[in-house]
Amino acid sequence: MTETRADNVTWLTQEAYDRLKSELDHLSGPGRIEIAQKIEAAREEGDLRENGGYHAAKEEQGKIEGRILQLQGILENARVGEAPRTEGVVGPGMTVTVVFEGDDEEVTFLLASREEVGAPIDVYSPKSPLGAAINGKKVGDKATYSLPNGRSMTVEILDATPYGG
Repeated sequence: MTETRADNVTWLTQEAYDRLKSELDHLSGPGRIEIAQKIEAAREEGDLRENGGYHAAKEEQGKIEGRILQLQGILENARVGEAPRTEGVVGPGMTVTVVFEGDDEEVTFLLASREEVGAPIDVYSPKSPLGAAINGKKVGDKATYSLPNGRSMTVEILDATPYGG
């Protein structure tokens, strides 16, 4: 379901693994055949320098090949099942509640792989700046991380419980 503290392992539910495997099988089989046919049809239209259909098909082919590589990497390093979790300690597969310094509003999210879609709450990657800063912290701890604009943000961990689905 989620990524572990080891950067190269991605924990996935059986459902997510099956969905990603099915997508990979489609893209590397029928998906490649379909895009090859589009490229060939566009090629037959004539001058490739001014052929928008050809260039669009080649761009789509590049995106498909990129997604195939991404899926292969995820599935090669996937472990199916539940990630090891300890109540009260932030880690992948945990529902985390934090409060940002200077703000009274609590924010609750799932710390998990972005490939784990369908969660009824927001999903933050353990590799994101916030996810990396709070990973391994305990309830009551504070963590500071850098924002894209260079400023720092501090959060306090209020709760960390295993995600129940």
